Amino acid sequence: MSTEQTLKSFIAAGLLVLAGCASQAPAPAPAPAPRSEPAPTTAAPAQQVAPAAVATPAKRCDATVTLTNNETFAFRKADLTAAAKARLDRDVIAKLAGCARVEAIVIEGHADRLGTQEFNQKLSEQRAEAVRAYLALHGAANDPIETIGMGKTVPAKFCPDIKDRAKLIDCLAPNRRAIVTIKGTGK
Repeated sequence: MSTEQTLKSFIAAGLLVLAGCASQAPAPAPAPAPRSEPAPTTAAPAQQVAPAAVATPAKRCDATVTLTNNETFAFRKADLTAAAKARLDRDVIAKLAGCARVEAIVIEGHADRLGTQEFNQKLSEQRAEAVRAYLALHGAANDPIETIGMGKTVPAKFCPDIKDRAKLIDCLAPNRRAIVTIKGTGK
């Protein structure tokens, strides 16, 4: 067979194959993907529409109370004054009664600058502990209470060097304090 005859044979065979395919029914076209159509909109009457649930933030029971003026501690003492106890009753214990859950009570004790760092650190810790003991005695015994002695590191008032020691002690009185911070959720 010549090359021309071989080529004609292949062409003929190919035509036969094509003819056989043409006699078969064509394969059905794949179904189109379903179209997502928007749902029909019908306006519901206003009285049937339920309001969306709005999450209201939990009511907080947070407060910060600083013992000041005549509520502060006496010089070199850690005893609570009558005014300090009254303020704790009014502003801390009453606030705690309005809390559903107390997350934390932090009590900072502070001292003035007179005396050594070690002495003032210990005195400030004793002041914070005096407030903690008072609160525990008056209903906060089961609440998480943390006490911190700040020493003389965070003065509330700066006083110049006054020659008269009694006047200097009086000027520094605001530094001899306690700060109570409450964090919790309200009822």
